[in-house]
Amino acid sequence: MKPEPSTASFLQGGGEMGRRIRELDWSKAPLGEPEQWQQSLKTAVRIMLTSRQPMWIAWGTNLTYLYNDAYRAILGGKHPEMLGQPTSVVWREIWDEVEPRTASVMLRNEATYDESLLLIMERNGYPEETYYTFSYSPIPDDQGGTGGIICANTDNTQQVIGERQLALLRVLAAKTADARTFDEACTFSAQCLAANPYDLPFALIYLIDVEQQQVILSGTAGIERDHPLALEAVGFDQDSIWQLSEVVRSQTSAIITNLTAELPKGAWQHPPHQAIVMPIVASGDTGQAGILVAGLNPFRLLDDNYQGFLDLVTGQIAASIANAQAYEEERKRAETLAELDRAKTVFFNNISHEFRTPLTLMLSPTEEALSDPIHPLPPTQRERIEIVQRNGMRLLKLVNTLLDFSRMKPDECKPFMNQLIWQATQQI
Repeated sequence: MKPEPSTASFLQGGGEMGRRIRELDWSKAPLGEPEQWQQSLKTAVRIMLTSRQPMWIAWGTNLTYLYNDAYRAILGGKHPEMLGQPTSVVWREIWDEVEPRTASVMLRNEATYDESLLLIMERNGYPEETYYTFSYSPIPDDQGGTGGIICANTDNTQQVIGERQLALLRVLAAKTADARTFDEACTFSAQCLAANPYDLPFALIYLIDVEQQQVILSGTAGIERDHPLALEAVGFDQDSIWQLSEVVRSQTSAIITNLTAELPKGAWQHPPHQAIVMPIVASGDTGQAGILVAGLNPFRLLDDNYQGFLDLVTGQIAASIANAQAYEEERKRAETLAELDRAKTVFFNNISHEFRTPLTLMLSPTEEALSDPIHPLPPTQRERIEIVQRNGMRLLKLVNTLLDFSRMKPDECKPFMNQLIWQATQQI
């Protein structure tokens, strides 16, 4: 026969957990019926139930567990079975962390405080990375001793994870901006990925060589290049643990599960049991494409937030490779222009010298003819020869100017050309 719900007034208006405490059979529990609880416990429970802050209370020698509505999300799948259980049962997976703090309160009457403490909880059937800021404070019993603990919690998990992921993306964008080659882009990217061993216990960056029909390892993070799974090169028609050929073909990500080989652990005590293989999309039709192989955090699910972070990582690596490619193309254009400039210089030098030789041979007889005192030219002939000499001198001056222009640096050419054009127009 189901026991009658408690009518204790201090539980009224306490939301779902107030109702569950009223309905729970406390007759065989260490605390006894709620009506018989100590007044100090009733007061603490009333404060807890009416608070919007996630809170729990542990009372008595076995630390019987009570919690409010706001705390249900923290318990996850353990709710509601953990109501009324000993705290050592509720948090058995983190009891090594919890027990010293409860002892500080219960035995020494000293409160504790932790900020963004890492706790690997098992709330939903798998070990999960969490971060909490919380305090354990003593609750006095009616005799003036320490009757229990009250704990207020703040979940910092998303904040901590978000900050470290943002830090990685920021460093990745800054350090890869100076990459000048594909190898530098991959090496710099891998160095940055190694700075976040929590979300990326290890990573491999491959570049796709279309001509050789293979993918080539170009960068590693958290894993040595001589590791058996750090494959140096894989052909498009070859099978591999990372399904590289399939990702190249489909250009879609692949999840590698049930990893059993000895892999780097990153920041954790256990190696990843999953990895993701993602295409690094090329920029444009002629851009360089690649593949990212990343070990996944063993204490996180690959949810939308995690996937979004990985998408941003591959996007930034793709951007760094595109920047390196643009720099390489610009370097090649500069080399081509330099070669054209050298060819131009040689051409102008040669043609200028070729012009000067016949001009010199032409001007020399005209000067002799005009200055010959023995055989002076008739007025009509002299006038014609003077025209030839005058225009020949102008042409020689232009040839000398052209020769000077060929020796100039690029930044000196424009003002000189303007002057040359002006002089030429004045002589027309």
